[in-house]
Amino acid sequence: MQFLDNIKDSANILIVDDKHANIFLLEALLKNSGYKNVSSTQESTKVTELCNNITFDLILLDYNMPILDGFGVMKNLKESLNLNMPPIIMLTAQYAKDIRLKILNMGARDFITKPFDVHELLMRINNTLDVHFAHLYMKEQNKILEKKVEERTAEIFKNQLDVVRCLGVASEYRDEETGLHILRMSKISVIIATALGVSDKDCELLLQASPMHDVGKIGIPDHILLKPGKFNEEEWKIMQSHALIGASILQNANSELMKMAHDIALTHHEKWNGRGYPNSLKGDNIPLVGRITAIADVFDALTSERPYKKAWLVEDAVNLIKTEKGEHFDPKVVDAFLNCLPDITKIIKEYKEPVH
Repeated sequence: MQFLDNIKDSANILIVDDKHANIFLLEALLKNSGYKNVSSTQESTKVTELCNNITFDLILLDYNMPILDGFGVMKNLKESLNLNMPPIIMLTAQYAKDIRLKILNMGARDFITKPFDVHELLMRINNTLDVHFAHLYMKEQNKILEKKVEERTAEIFKNQLDVVRCLGVASEYRDEETGLHILRMSKISVIIATALGVSDKDCELLLQASPMHDVGKIGIPDHILLKPGKFNEEEWKIMQSHALIGASILQNANSELMKMAHDIALTHHEKWNGRGYPNSLKGDNIPLVGRITAIADVFDALTSERPYKKAWLVEDAVNLIKTEKGEHFDPKVVDAFLNCLPDITKIIKEYKEPVH
């Protein structure tokens, strides 16, 4: 994957901050970390012009600036560049939930609050660039798909899946979930989808896209993601933002696979009764793939052992899902789940977690 090679040598990074001291600090930090192409500007009104002349792979954008703040910069970039807008990490001293959600909804890939931890900032920059260059690779592969003859299609699709699986694996390494959870959850999703009459083509896409349901956890700080106890209110709000982060990572892709992965990442925590997150969608307004993966994810999570809990009995997990019929879960998806329960329990047993 040539796009993913030597990212620090090839990535073009733009720093936008009205304070010279902040720019000086970020430039020094990035260059000392090996990034070779770092530009900056203190004039937020010139960002769009710069981006029209230079292809940037990442913008580190300050939120609070005179004349044109961070939101204004993103609005101008969206209008000018549309889908070609570079990934943005917003640097902000704002802790309010509505500000953080607006940052993500406006199109930023991530945000980090000031004062920031140097190591965390570098990791977030690296993660964002990894995903960005993976997207460039996917776009290149899509161009190849249009030119290559039919016998090459299977090989190219396999390459696409490799990138998709890398994104799924990236989320696994951030928390206590395992590759077997993702394998079970995706297979259970397909069993339910098949029972609902979903086409073979879409079932195959679901099998490959559902492992990316929690890719947004890449953007959740370790002290929250790995916390052994219950979250406080503020931590829970940040944890919930992983759905928006995941959708932001997967947005603007042209392939059916990535579009489905985007829908799953965004909606697998929505609830049939409208009390889910991040957008409080209700009923059929939730995409079917989101409603399917919601049950598959919850059922496997309940019946799997974690460092912080024992595995539930299958009967107890099934009873909870029955109780949540028409509340958390789509009634027709619950019915399909119950009708396929023998096949689903086979998946649970076949891909059981190893004993440590």
